[in-house]
Amino acid sequence: MRELVQDPLNRKPLAYRLRESVQYHPGNGFPILVQRFPLRFVALHPFWRAVFDCDIDRNYIPFDEIRAGANHVDPAKTEIFLNGLVRKGFLEQEGFPILPDDPCVSIIIPVRNRAETITACLQSMKRLDYPSEKLEVIVVDDASDDHTTEVVSTFPVQLISLKEHRQASFCRNLGARRARGEILAFLDSDCTADPSWLKELIPAFTDPSNGAVGGLVDSYFSQKGLDYYEKVKSSLNLGSWPKSSREDKRFFYLPACNLLVRRVLFLQLGGFNEHMVVGEDVDLCWRLQDQGHHVEYRPVGKVYHQHRNKVREFCLRRFDYGTSEPFLQRSHSKRIKQFVISPPAFIFWGLVFLSIASGWIPPLGLGGGIVLVDSLMKFTRIRRKHVPIHFPRLLLSTFRSYFVFCYHVCTFVSRYYLLWAFLIFMLSPLVSAILLGMHLLTGAGEYLIRKPRLNFPLFLFYFTLDQLSYQLGVWWGCLKECFFRPVNPQIVKKSSGDL
Repeated sequence: MRELVQDPLNRKPLAYRLRESVQYHPGNGFPILVQRFPLRFVALHPFWRAVFDCDIDRNYIPFDEIRAGANHVDPAKTEIFLNGLVRKGFLEQEGFPILPDDPCVSIIIPVRNRAETITACLQSMKRLDYPSEKLEVIVVDDASDDHTTEVVSTFPVQLISLKEHRQASFCRNLGARRARGEILAFLDSDCTADPSWLKELIPAFTDPSNGAVGGLVDSYFSQKGLDYYEKVKSSLNLGSWPKSSREDKRFFYLPACNLLVRRVLFLQLGGFNEHMVVGEDVDLCWRLQDQGHHVEYRPVGKVYHQHRNKVREFCLRRFDYGTSEPFLQRSHSKRIKQFVISPPAFIFWGLVFLSIASGWIPPLGLGGGIVLVDSLMKFTRIRRKHVPIHFPRLLLSTFRSYFVFCYHVCTFVSRYYLLWAFLIFMLSPLVSAILLGMHLLTGAGEYLIRKPRLNFPLFLFYFTLDQLSYQLGVWWGCLKECFFRPVNPQIVKKSSGDL
């Protein structure tokens, strides 16, 4: 049984509460949590009633109190269960547990010709809130031809110098083989770590099913418009909400610039694929999942990344990322990209567009009927389960889900087919205008969701460059591999049982 200890820095202890959009219903049998938006519910086992009958709907309840109320359940399993509800959007979490015994950690940093950035990186290692006797820092210099090795040698780290340029994957693997820690913490030389980096992420390994854990990657720069765009739309930033491969995220991965892995598992898998220059972190995470281990992201354990904040370098990097997608999907043939279609939503929008194109009103009425019938069918199913959701709320939720479906279609087109709007403009201006309109809708949605410190035209400019650069890389990779699954996903019908 894991024991919590007092935090000497007086940080907030691990605590949970219901999200404001969630209601708790004790019920006669199974307690039920209902989330208003997106509308969904979860039925709990009766023995969790003691936990949710307290003031968890109004205040943060320390984990110590929660586990006392569920004293018949192993504390580790209780924490895993509550974290699952956090990821699903029913609970909020603050603080983190303090472990009675910190594991040994080996931080591995590959570097090549980055004398200035590695200085800031290694200085941040000296500020880490982690027992020095449980920590080692390994820097693998990839045959730098500047004064990087001289800079690194001034720090109390283990330096491994290569005579021949071998790429980051080789360097990380070499460092892992020399490491002594049970946890490998990979960090890039253009990143600096927050002092709480390890303290906030290491507790995730108390869940024995977690093979790898990653934290938030934030922007180091905050001067240019591109810096503010990267802060909210960097492909390395996985957002402010926890995620895990447990929730059937077959394509979920963690970026290598902030990645912690169990050393035994890493070596068993053979480490990173040394033939890959980009996408090697995706490949590693997928292989971990294939072996039955979970990959989890927590929006803590922050590192600051010095991204490419010049437009040309920004576009080239996004292009490189795109080229890896066809190779990854061909290498992992069981991970078939799917596009989920909701038949009622598909029919609804077909009727809406028919009405717009023909100027005929009746199709709109039929579309409204689709919404009503779909809502009634869902309402019948949830009433059988005695879920306290009223029909008007369910009707509104159904209507919203149709707009979400339309947005997802637009997102896919913007991500993979925007360039065709320019290529076919002379042949079909109407189709080109539709593609551009779908891209504009996607950009507006991203702007409202991300809330960047940019005006909308400038955000849309960077977003357009981002989408075009990435999809050019994808199409180039598809042509090289003669493999077009990334841009031609399998169409799958949404289950009729989904709320």
